[in-house]
Amino acid sequence: MSPWFRRRRTNRFLALLLQQAELTVQGFELLLQYTQHPDPNGARQLKAIEEEADEVRRILIDELNRSFVTPFDREDIFALSLAIDDMLDYAYTTVDEMEIFQVEPTPSMQRMVDLLHSAAIEIWRGVQRLDGHPRVANEHAVRAKALENQVEKEYRKALAALFETAHSVEDVIRILKYREIYRHLSNAADRGDQAANVIGDIVVKWI
Repeated sequence: MSPWFRRRRTNRFLALLLQQAELTVQGFELLLQYTQHPDPNGARQLKAIEEEADEVRRILIDELNRSFVTPFDREDIFALSLAIDDMLDYAYTTVDEMEIFQVEPTPSMQRMVDLLHSAAIEIWRGVQRLDGHPRVANEHAVRAKALENQVEKEYRKALAALFETAHSVEDVIRILKYREIYRHLSNAADRGDQAANVIGDIVVKWI
């Protein structure tokens, strides 16, 4: 059976991965809105999307366990699903800890989240193009990786600026809180980079 025929016959996995990626884009849209206008209702909406995405992943894993034929390596399906899921998880935990620590958004957060939102869109487009246009999928993966690099640059700049404000014990406590938030955004970027790598691996194997 040719790889192309296998992809066309068993696109249920691609549909579920695409659904995960779409929910991740929605999650980062809400996170971006939250960093611009903090709102508990936005946090609740993001939590609902994160829970919906978890359910989609559970269905995907169940399908994976019950299927003998997959559109590409089952390890790659699992890894891509996990990376996308983790990316959205960090979007939610960012808002969750902002509420727990009672911290306000900063311009650095907004820049990082804006970049992460763009990266989530590139991952979504990459998954969308795996079936039929793998080279285009890889181009989107490359763009997602470039955005991850930009997030890491913003992350380092934000930390440097943060530690320059340490003049008292209260400042140190505030810095530790913000560092945790920035770390969640950096971790989200890492997971986006992993998702892009898996898309690239799939393209290399199946093109």
